[in-house]
Amino acid sequence: MRVLGIDPGLTRCGVGAVEGAIGRPLRLLAADAIRTSPDTPLPQRLVEVERGIEEWLDTYEPDAVAVERVFAQHNLSTVMGTAQASGIALVCAARRGLPVATHTPSEAKAAITGSGRADKKQVGGMVARILGLDGPPKPADAADAVALAICHIWRGGAQARVAQAQQDFARKVELARRTRGR
Repeated sequence: MRVLGIDPGLTRCGVGAVEGAIGRPLRLLAADAIRTSPDTPLPQRLVEVERGIEEWLDTYEPDAVAVERVFAQHNLSTVMGTAQASGIALVCAARRGLPVATHTPSEAKAAITGSGRADKKQVGGMVARILGLDGPPKPADAADAVALAICHIWRGGAQARVAQAQQDFARKVELARRTRGR
């Protein structure tokens, strides 16, 4: 499974592509951040984020996209920018018909370190260890995006199978109802 992790942000939108499966070694394909200038008008910044994400989707052709779920922050302008960049990421993936999952920061931290309260240094260190890297991907937003991708590979695969089983069951129930109703 190849997953593109996205840590949304307007100034720095972290992106990281990881390939692997549960129980097998994971491989980092790339990690970086899509950057926009705070001096650029908001609509143009959103277009730049969209173009950057589209380029990553074209280059790495992921099987799924994992986006950090926006959570409440005290700084309203920060949460607004994060939410806007998150929306762009969701639209880019949906436009291609890719499965999209959102994971909270604490979910990703718990998947990577075992603690949902781990700090950025701990997450980066474990990302490097899991992937056999000399150090964490830089900038920190890229390391967070890679952590989201790893989290999705480790947790999302199971979640996707459960969701698919639920859909299959619902279809069978509906088919049985229709058959009985004839």
